[in-house]
Amino acid sequence: MGSEVLFAMGLIAGLLFLLLTGLEIGWSIGIISLIGLVFFIEQPINQIAYTSWNALNSFTLTAMPLFILMGSVLGNTGVNEKLFNAIDKWVGHLPGGLAVSVIFGNAVFGAMSGSTIAATATFGKIAFPVMESRKYNPSFSLGTIASGTVLAPLIPPSILLILYGAWQGLSIVDLLAAGLIPGLMLTALFLLTITVIVKIKPGLVPTPVKYSWTERWRAILEALPFIAVILGVLGSIFGGIMTPTEAAGLGAFLSIVLTLFYRRLTFRIFSDSLMDTVRITSFALFIMAMSTLISHVFNSAGLIPLLKDYVLGLSIGKYGILFGFFVMYFFMGMFFDSWSMLFLTFPFVMPIVTGLGINPIWWGVIYVMAAEQSTITPPFGLTLFVLKGVVPQHNLSTIVKGALPFLIPIYINIILLIIFPQLATWLPGILGN
Repeated sequence: MGSEVLFAMGLIAGLLFLLLTGLEIGWSIGIISLIGLVFFIEQPINQIAYTSWNALNSFTLTAMPLFILMGSVLGNTGVNEKLFNAIDKWVGHLPGGLAVSVIFGNAVFGAMSGSTIAATATFGKIAFPVMESRKYNPSFSLGTIASGTVLAPLIPPSILLILYGAWQGLSIVDLLAAGLIPGLMLTALFLLTITVIVKIKPGLVPTPVKYSWTERWRAILEALPFIAVILGVLGSIFGGIMTPTEAAGLGAFLSIVLTLFYRRLTFRIFSDSLMDTVRITSFALFIMAMSTLISHVFNSAGLIPLLKDYVLGLSIGKYGILFGFFVMYFFMGMFFDSWSMLFLTFPFVMPIVTGLGINPIWWGVIYVMAAEQSTITPPFGLTLFVLKGVVPQHNLSTIVKGALPFLIPIYINIILLIIFPQLATWLPGILGN
């Protein structure tokens, strides 16, 4: 075994050790990268500055904090309660009642925030109390809320796809467009899952509430401001009127106008939203810079090409390698969130994906679904803990029990995209023409 491989194994073991001690992932990667930089490839420490600058010096990345601010303002003000109530008027009579409204609500909210955390906190606060008051089964209710938030990073604008695209130098417009149809498909599969569960166990939900047509038409008027925000942001992106960064600025501005219109925005809420934006953005960009550095270390040492050649030389074929990635993300997802897995694995995964001739736009959508299932898998699913913080009266096992059945539609959607990749690549191709 070559000295390069032994040193790589030592660096990876050191990274795992630091993570197990509880050190934050960005600092863990940074320390290991520094050791590799100085003692293995023997490059000066100022390489950290050069590599970080090249990774983060991107106009595209400025869209991320603006979309985060947009979601934070809408979530912190609670204005989405009006959107949820309006949606319930139209779909609440379907089998599953409020559970169906939660899924539709997450799909719409995803088109305004792109953040799993924001969606979880929002619907935990506004949807669960209503479901509890109407005697919905707690596990079913919480499982639906937790699972529905998987839609947020898939339906554009997706912050995770923006990060991926900016890091890999891909078209953000193509990536966002690629997530739209799979996002709508997953919405439909979630609704089908709710229908099947309710048919098998009708005692989980009460009789759905039916609303008059007058109430429904009024609900459309209530939803119009939210629809205007979505059409303004996505329409400007896909119509080629604005860049994703400009559209993100428009979305942040419209979210502020919307919350002022409903008299929900206060200086304290706006200040908290700004701080949320700073925390999330700095967390993501720091990990991104350190991940680029460790990629530089391994690449300079010739380890990434070595790994790429080894994996591509395996006799399991393209789909066998993809299956191996899914297994890896399933188990990693029990301990890491989707952003951390992106930065930890893509320095090694992307050369293999490229070597297999896989469309990187398609792979980005596949990754989002494969990684976002991690948010609802125990023992450390991010959504599970966020939702537990919102509804502390219920234990974690209650949420997990309700969420696990929704892993089935997620993997069905992945299989459909593998069989029919055009589901993700068709719309970007149309917009490209």
